[in-house]
Amino acid sequence: MRQLAQALGVSPMTPYRYFADKDAILAAVRAAAFTRFAEAIEAALAAPGDPVARSRHAGQAYVAFALGQPQAYRLMFDLTQPTEKAYPELTAAVVRARRTMTAHVEAMIAAGQMSGDAELIGHLFWTILHGSLMLQLSGKLSPSIDPEKLRMTAISALSRGLGLAAD
Repeated sequence: MRQLAQALGVSPMTPYRYFADKDAILAAVRAAAFTRFAEAIEAALAAPGDPVARSRHAGQAYVAFALGQPQAYRLMFDLTQPTEKAYPELTAAVVRARRTMTAHVEAMIAAGQMSGDAELIGHLFWTILHGSLMLQLSGKLSPSIDPEKLRMTAISALSRGLGLAAD
């Protein structure tokens, strides 16, 4: 909290004039991050092109957000906030962000480009992106592994396994 106050140029007690406690501040910061994340992916999904192209754009937006805002990304996914459900704005932002993980799959299923359980398939793609990004951000990948090539190889393998042509 001291670092946050310092970055804002205020005293460490100033945020408590606007929030009940540290948990409420954390919930507000996380809600804002989840909202920015969802907006970035939704914009990619709204771009012109077929569902496969929009899905690729969504994946690129996901990676760009995580690498461009690593502190926000870690705060969103690497933190367990037991009181999360006590903050409606945070809950709504999390649900909105989670929705982006399946929207692209639903579009491909509707277009006849893939079949299956959209939520499960969306989570499979999400697992690949999130896992590889967390390994990259934490410096745990082998120096000989190109993180982008790792993601593309895994997504390509999953796409072929689902019957979707991937390049």
